[in-house]
Amino acid sequence: MTSNGTSSNVARNDPHPYVGMWVTADGFIRQELLPNGRYDEARGSRRSAYTGSYTVTGSHIDYVDDTGFTATGDVRDGVLYHEHLVLYR
Repeated sequence: MTSNGTSSNVARNDPHPYVGMWVTADGFIRQELLPNGRYDEARGSRRSAYTGSYTVTGSHIDYVDDTGFTATGDVRDGVLYHEHLVLYR
């Protein structure tokens, strides 16, 4: 138990706060950050247009696509700025 009475195991098992679906304002691009460190990005009707892995350091995200392409993102004020994209929860 931690000093606030919660189990430390619970905190370690909770998914990272960035895990989940991020979407552009028009809904065209949908990027899901999965709890296992993988992502799946859909574009329009094309499901899994991009897939790969990601790592989070602070508010910064590094992506490595399954083809080897790399990209970055930063979360600021609850908004994900991923290269030229702006995604919302």
